[in-house]
Amino acid sequence: MAKEKIVVVGAGYAGVAATKFLSKKLKKDDAEITLIDRHSYHTMMTELHEVAGGRVEPDAVQYDLQRLFARQKNVSLVTDTVTGIDKDKKIVTTKLGKYPFDQLIIGMGGEPNDFGTPGVKEHGFTLWSMEDAIKIRKHIEDTVAKAALEPDEATRRAMLTFVVCGSGFTGIEMIGELMEWKNVLAKEFKLRPEEFTLMVVEALPTILNMLDRKDAEKAERFMMKKGIQLKKGAPITEVTADHIVLKDGSQVPTNTLIWTAGVKGTSDAADFGLEAARGQRLYANEYMQAKGYEDKDIYIVGDLVHYEEKGDGRPTPQIVQAAEQTAHTAAANIVAKVKNTEKHEFKSNYQGFMVSIGSKWGVANLMDKIHMAGFMAIVMKHIVNLKYFFDMRSGYYMFQYMMHEFFHIKNDRNVTRGHSSRYGNVLWSVPLRVFYGSMWLIESSKKVVGDGHYLNPTSWFGDGSWFTDKVVFPFPWLQEQVTTGASAAGSHAAEATTAATGAAGGATDAAAATATQATHFGFSYAFGENPMPVFEKMPHWFSKIMEVMMPNQDVALFMQKFMTFVEIGIALALIFGLFTWLASAATIGLTIVFCLSGMFYWVNIWFIFVAFALMNGSGRALGLDRWVIPWIQRTVGKWWYGTPRSIYGKK
Repeated sequence: MAKEKIVVVGAGYAGVAATKFLSKKLKKDDAEITLIDRHSYHTMMTELHEVAGGRVEPDAVQYDLQRLFARQKNVSLVTDTVTGIDKDKKIVTTKLGKYPFDQLIIGMGGEPNDFGTPGVKEHGFTLWSMEDAIKIRKHIEDTVAKAALEPDEATRRAMLTFVVCGSGFTGIEMIGELMEWKNVLAKEFKLRPEEFTLMVVEALPTILNMLDRKDAEKAERFMMKKGIQLKKGAPITEVTADHIVLKDGSQVPTNTLIWTAGVKGTSDAADFGLEAARGQRLYANEYMQAKGYEDKDIYIVGDLVHYEEKGDGRPTPQIVQAAEQTAHTAAANIVAKVKNTEKHEFKSNYQGFMVSIGSKWGVANLMDKIHMAGFMAIVMKHIVNLKYFFDMRSGYYMFQYMMHEFFHIKNDRNVTRGHSSRYGNVLWSVPLRVFYGSMWLIESSKKVVGDGHYLNPTSWFGDGSWFTDKVVFPFPWLQEQVTTGASAAGSHAAEATTAATGAAGGATDAAAATATQATHFGFSYAFGENPMPVFEKMPHWFSKIMEVMMPNQDVALFMQKFMTFVEIGIALALIFGLFTWLASAATIGLTIVFCLSGMFYWVNIWFIFVAFALMNGSGRALGLDRWVIPWIQRTVGKWWYGTPRSIYGKK
């Protein structure tokens, strides 16, 4: 049986979701899936405002397609631009080649809609691509730098006035980024934050119209509190290089207008000969099949599709949830045809909406039941984004997202207000790392040397060390084994017992004195005090676990030797800064085990907290981690994902 040739055009949210679904449901022997996009990466469009607003670098929202699909062997990537579709011969034509198909998914997305407003294309900025975001960022930085040196007050004020047209999610999130960035820019260019003017201009009388009104009003109050001006019911009629004109004839002097007021289907699909609705979106039926070409196995998904689910004239919204759900419907119907099963109709299931206003505050409406505002709304947004990576089965980019959003952030611009950022000088943790490693080395060396002399290796491994035939673990079942073995030699010990009677009296008195000395709780040792153990005896559940792991003396003797080597390894790793994170995590684990075993005291509980402190990357300062970790990342990344390239599909 010939393989089904499936072509997916567009690597946006819909295209990636459809390709992932198809790859999972169809085996390599069933189908050949080709994903075509003009870029070699997938862009997280919902986070472009973070790049435009100077919070994160471009690579934080750019995800290489090779890393997303490296393990899907039935997926081929092509970096090219689609120029036409022959619907009868079922061939996709690109600038560089042709791709025959049995099934075709078109998910080329949308583009900004300026509604024909004069001057938007010439003087405005849009936020619909990585190039747009970088262009806005550079323009703002350059404009503020020039404004700092501008002597004319009116010109300076116009240069420091930033206007966002549109109060949907993109517009409000963009103004939220500018709200935080202005403080950073003011400090960098020696300006006062009060000199900046931030404004949202909305044609409708309300903002954030996809949100519940109460949630939208909370967002409005927050923005007004932060000094953001809101002009509602004020359509823009013209944009020039140095001002905008509103419908009432008033003007707003500004050098920066960011247009986020509307979206339409991409003009790249206009020449495909498919029936178009308003806003250049392409008609599809309930199976996401292109209207009029149902027999050609052509599907439309994402922002490009026009499907009226409720028959009320309103198409599916141009949001991520709708993009992914239309993609899953189309992909499921392709799988149904390949496997000769029943087709699936599109059924929307929108879980809610959320919008961030800066990095620390937002509003969220979940399933139209749970309403959040402030810190928890931002936390929920991060959870949703992390779920997106989980759904894509990309642990790599899930990790990268956490690093960019929580740890590699500057100027306190994240939900933890900068407290989780690792952009601190880890150099000063090096002495602590070396000291901590040396402490472990000394303690583990005692277990090797015992009562011997450090400078005389021939005296090592004797009495007092962990390398004798004496079990050092104070576990009852092991001590019982020792007692049982000793009883067999009782008759031979009778004379020794008699001889020891005199000494026993003195020893008993000393032991009694020690036994009656109370233990004292404390985090540091005080002279003359008997330190308190964390646990006087093992918890019952832990005792059962250890009894399974260490059932007899032979295993116990092996474990005490093995643990000594582990401690030496941890010590050397910390001293030389090699795998510092893992070594610190291991010390935390060992310390917890020692505590539960009744072998650890409160005065040494700082072991755990020092280990946590050293997990901040201290091995990258004067340590081997500076070279070893990047080498491992490069080597493992190349083995697992292959080599990322700027263009895919070239032989």
